[in-house]
Amino acid sequence: DVLPSPEGPVPSVSITEIRQYLRAQGIPFHDGYSCLHTPSLFTDGQEDQPPAASAPYTLFIDKMTGSFLCTATLAEGTWQDFQANVELRHRGVPPASSEEPEEDMRRAREDARCIWDRALPLWELLDEDETSETKAMFSISLVTDATLKRFGVRYLRTAKSLVFPWFSPRDATLKGLKLVRVEKKGDAITYVEETLPRFDSYHNLFGLPLISRRDTELVLTGWELDALALHQATGVASLALPRGATCLPPALLPYLEQFKRITLWLGEDLRSWEAAKLFARKLSLKRCSLVRPGNLQPRPLEALNQGLNLTKILRAALPASHKSIVSFRQLREEVFGELVNTEQVAGVKWARFPELNKLLKGHRRGELTVFTGPTGSGKTTFISEYALDLCMQGVCTLWGSFEISNIRLAKIMLTQFAARRLEDQLELYDEWADRFEDLPLYFMTFHGQQNIKTVIDTMQHAVYMYDITHVVVDNLQFMMGHEHLSVDR
Repeated sequence: DVLPSPEGPVPSVSITEIRQYLRAQGIPFHDGYSCLHTPSLFTDGQEDQPPAASAPYTLFIDKMTGSFLCTATLAEGTWQDFQANVELRHRGVPPASSEEPEEDMRRAREDARCIWDRALPLWELLDEDETSETKAMFSISLVTDATLKRFGVRYLRTAKSLVFPWFSPRDATLKGLKLVRVEKKGDAITYVEETLPRFDSYHNLFGLPLISRRDTELVLTGWELDALALHQATGVASLALPRGATCLPPALLPYLEQFKRITLWLGEDLRSWEAAKLFARKLSLKRCSLVRPGNLQPRPLEALNQGLNLTKILRAALPASHKSIVSFRQLREEVFGELVNTEQVAGVKWARFPELNKLLKGHRRGELTVFTGPTGSGKTTFISEYALDLCMQGVCTLWGSFEISNIRLAKIMLTQFAARRLEDQLELYDEWADRFEDLPLYFMTFHGQQNIKTVIDTMQHAVYMYDITHVVVDNLQFMMGHEHLSVDR
């Protein structure tokens, strides 16, 4: 995924400009948590009248980027597209809806439909032993058939995978799937996920079609099975994010606007806690509460299996916004959490560099690491390996390569990722490139000396869009050029 290049950056728009434009055009709107709500341009003027309480505005404009989504027709686009559609409307031309799916998306939907048709509801497996073995394998023995049926979960025998559907919130057609299978390595169990369409265009909020317009409270989880456990144990509306604690795509924010209170219960480690705090800022702090991970507050599925009271855990969730002055009593639980989880507090460990873990402990947000050495000593080669190591563990990474081109950098990283010389085995290229493409890795398209403000703006845009938590600048001298060296470094 390439971010806008300096030649043609997406013109940034401020919330003030958006409001001024809407007022000047006579478009009514009201202020939501992350978006402005307006009548849709795409529903043949049915919404020209001010809406009754039962018919809310269905077009949402993201306050940070100006991008819009109409939830009634699924038309979406940039702020410039929105303005173009308003102009067309003034001229009496019907607005251009960009709903036609691309070829790749269409093929992914067809593949998803084939898999969905082959998958069976778990309770329809003829052999009861097979049903209980399957449920035990995914630790969902306590999840009832009624819950699985309600959320439409199926089982694909041939791949030994649970199948979670992605239905369009507009007309309940199948838009995609997530397949989850279990892999055992010794005693450790890992869950392997695969999505159709691929990860970067898989924008499902699992459970969304079950939400009614009257729901005002929501629990956001980081995993589909957690959403099942939560709904079963508490009856509250619960949704799962498509990529867990890795990121919250802004394209999903319009669907979360109706909720007055959102509780984030993403997982049981400190990375989930950090992600919950980051997502709460996107969703508006004043309506968010967070479930702090701990021994007595594991992830929802685990809590159900341990017989814990999930309603009680939800009630104890901490408000995300706190005042500017706090007492130790308010920090007490946080401090205890840091003492209990010393390993996790140290950050995300490198899998390939045990010696580096001794020096740096791990990758933590808000820290700056400077690598220095003479030309040709291997800084770029090492840093690309170091960043790839974290990226493979789900750390969203943004590269600013000002010295070498992105193509050359991507070639180095792909070779390191595959751990083989792909030029000698070209038949393996597509397989490794597909796997590499699914990493949360993004490149800035700048090269050579740049205006610092433009670079910082691009970084901020990336942090909002892709929840970037690790930025690499290679290297500082090239970015700054030489005449900048006198300014405040």
